[in-house]
Amino acid sequence: QVQLVESGGGSVQPGGSLRLSCAASGSKFSELSTSWFRQAPGKQRELVASVTIGGVITYAESVRGRFTISRDDAKNTVYLEMNSLKPEDTGVYYCQRAEWQPPSRTEVWGQGTQVTVSS
Repeated sequence: QVQLVESGGGSVQPGGSLRLSCAASGSKFSELSTSWFRQAPGKQRELVASVTIGGVITYAESVRGRFTISRDDAKNTVYLEMNSLKPEDTGVYYCQRAEWQPPSRTEVWGQGTQVTVSS
């Protein structure tokens, strides 16, 4: 079973930057995509950004132009560079990896990393 380990969360002031990492290990199946989700207190988990194995990238409208998702396949790691952070970016950020595990698609989640944006 693949394991995902997130790192890079923390506390920053508005306007600051953070870079999150999601390192995958132990996978025996083909990756389809890796995504970052976030969940603020009292709110539903929402998609922040996603990158497919082919390099197709999707962003939530709320982070477009401020966040950048990228991948280093040699390191089995996906990054989320977050700039111009706002208080509304606060939440627990989760990495999700979608794999093709025949005969179906399977999604695996990391444990989450806290991001707090506050003055």
